Amino acid sequence: MKKYILGASLFLSSLSSFGAGYQINLEGLRQVAMGGTGTAWPWDASTIFYNPGGLARLKNIQLYVGASVIMPSTGYSNGAVTATSVKQTFTPVNFYVGGPIREGSPWAVGLGVYTPYGTGLQWDNNWIGRYMVRSSQLSCFFVQPTVSYRVGQFLSVGAGFVYANGTLDMTQALPVQNILGSDADSKLHGAGSGVGFNLGVQMKFSDELQMGLTYRSQVNLNIDGGSAHFNVPSSLVSSFPNTSFGTTLPLPQVASFGIGIRPTEFLTIQFDLNYTGWNSLDTLAVNFSQHTSALKDLHAPRMYRNTLTPRLGMCFKICKELSLMGGAAYDPTPVTDGFVSPDLPDADRIVLTCGAAIKPLPRFTILAAFEGTTSVKRNGMYNYGNFAGTYQTTAATPGLAVYYNF
Repeated sequence: MKKYILGASLFLSSLSSFGAGYQINLEGLRQVAMGGTGTAWPWDASTIFYNPGGLARLKNIQLYVGASVIMPSTGYSNGAVTATSVKQTFTPVNFYVGGPIREGSPWAVGLGVYTPYGTGLQWDNNWIGRYMVRSSQLSCFFVQPTVSYRVGQFLSVGAGFVYANGTLDMTQALPVQNILGSDADSKLHGAGSGVGFNLGVQMKFSDELQMGLTYRSQVNLNIDGGSAHFNVPSSLVSSFPNTSFGTTLPLPQVASFGIGIRPTEFLTIQFDLNYTGWNSLDTLAVNFSQHTSALKDLHAPRMYRNTLTPRLGMCFKICKELSLMGGAAYDPTPVTDGFVSPDLPDADRIVLTCGAAIKPLPRFTILAAFEGTTSVKRNGMYNYGNFAGTYQTTAATPGLAVYYNF
């Protein structure tokens, strides 16, 4: 029984192990192709996400639709045992529509529906860490109505209200077997929502120099009435009844600074700094509607740290109909030593990107982008389960988007 209780506690505490791996930066395909930069230069309607202040710079109402395919893979080794995560794909989709309320107006309005957090990780059912986690997945989308105002030729500002909706799923084996010799298991599923805002200031010093500042607030994803299901031998059903739970997942605030320069009419260079407030993930409380001597509410500490991510991107205009892009970023992990959990063994990541913009018609543009990500190898310990190992994660992410200027 003691080992079983320990397994359940580890499962529940791993909820708060979500790190930067669940934050995806795929909200605009041109920006993705340029290393994730986009705070300074309002290229298209996806500026609703990257900098709401840039929306008033668009010349026309624009409709934008994009999608990416994330294909991650994580490897584990402890010197004696190796494992590789199950192959999965995730397809975040982004939609934007917006622009000036009429031609020449300083006012602009828009709506964005995008996916800033998502993906997951799944291990083989019988892998060595199954008593920690078998699978974990967080899916979340934001809806953002936005208004922007061009104060003058130099300055424009914007603000958006954010409504978030998301789901959480986690499974774990438990160190108790049924009469057939199969592990018991635990499953958590919950859905929740939260609200926040997105503010932006865009400064156009000239056609060759632009800057931007943005602040995206923290959004608390409140899960209430989630289901906790324990598939255990009949002798333990009274100790671990199927019940409901509630928790709050803080999706961190992000402050960004960006600068864009155009030294020639063919070349644009962008640099961004993203400061992410991951320290909001210091403790997670999981509250059950039913309690027993074995099943109690959980308060799990985490010591996440804030991160500063530099990004660099370039766009080279080959001709009126074709532009090529490239970029890079260094994304440090917020997960500190002692909290490297196999549900998301986060580490510092190196990101390389490329892409193209094709304009087959005067008002119609096709964007294609590719992002390749690899983490540094990390030898980490998960204190709650005394579980250690070396991890490395890679991901290949192609994407395609189209937009039309009305």
